[in-house]
Amino acid sequence: MNKLEDMIAASKLNELLHKKDDEKAKNTLLWVLAVVGAVAAIAGIAYAVYKFFTPDYLEDFEEDFEDDFDDDFFSDDDEV
Repeated sequence: MNKLEDMIAASKLNELLHKKDDEKAKNTLLWVLAVVGAVAAIAGIAYAVYKFFTPDYLEDFEEDFEDDFDDDFFSDDDEV
């Protein structure tokens, strides 16, 4: 009977050790995902701030040529 009790105690101890290892692995994974999420959030905020404060040079470029483009369709003979 003593060997049976020793085996049961060893199996319970083994289960407890494996539970701690599983919890440690889950905890490590949770920390890794938290760090990746924080870095992604900071990068997203930085990109949004960059896009907000960067001037739109294309808009100014298009406005320079709008007046010239309209003049090409009218000739001196077509004006009333």
